[in-house]
Amino acid sequence: MPSTTRASLLALGAIGLWSSLATLGVALGHVPPFLLTGLSLLIGSLVALPLSGFKLARWKVPPSTLALGVYGLFGFHFLLFLALRHAPPVQANLVNYLWPLLIVVLAPVLLPGMTLRPMHIFAALLGFAGAAVVILGSTGTSGAADGTTGLWAWGYVPALGSAFIWASYSLLTKRVAAFPTAAIGSFALVSGMLSLLCHALLEPATPLSLPDWLLIGVIGLGPMGAAFFLWDKALKLGDARHIGILSYLTPLLSTGVLTLVSQKPLTWNVGVAAAMIVAAAWLGTRAR
Repeated sequence: MPSTTRASLLALGAIGLWSSLATLGVALGHVPPFLLTGLSLLIGSLVALPLSGFKLARWKVPPSTLALGVYGLFGFHFLLFLALRHAPPVQANLVNYLWPLLIVVLAPVLLPGMTLRPMHIFAALLGFAGAAVVILGSTGTSGAADGTTGLWAWGYVPALGSAFIWASYSLLTKRVAAFPTAAIGSFALVSGMLSLLCHALLEPATPLSLPDWLLIGVIGLGPMGAAFFLWDKALKLGDARHIGILSYLTPLLSTGVLTLVSQKPLTWNVGVAAAMIVAAAWLGTRAR
């Protein structure tokens, strides 16, 4: 199997897992976000154990690489949660979904020998437009009740910051000294501990039931665990520009999963967004 095809499949695996996060998050809406993130990342770090042959020494990376990993995993979630607290959540989420576009645009800036062609830019913008259609179109028309009111809030700044962090982290992992994918376990472990520290400082203590722990385990092993390892391997093997465009499938699939679970009918925006995002992915993977 060509490395580009394998990279696309690995990226789609990560995207598929991330698409379940919103549905699982709804079921755990009563759990404070930093507590949920911290516990999920700590559980997610355990995915590295079989990848490293159960040898923690293989998690070891240079301090600069560990700092990059914590910058990506912890920094992204910290700024995203800050944005969701201080800006309308729908618009903040949409600003955050600039990260696939930023991956495409920043690739030639941060990665040597990579150029950006007009087709890449067009495909990335088409994908973002598709993400906007599915996110904004799914908010309904109830105004303030769904968080769509307000033209500006300072929370958009950390939302943009979180998008930049994930895009730059994804690209810079290709610039640092090569490290095994199992080392993502150390990124998740430290980021999880920092998230729990934020919980202790910023959020109220919350008791968790057995069903809560089971769902947190699912999140930790899936979208907050295995997805990061698949994503890292995909970036090591593939073209970051193509992977960035594929990433616009995340909000589309996430909305689809939520719709199916809630047994609501599919709306026009999902079909339009699907056509736009699939077209963007097709165009992007054919641009050289």
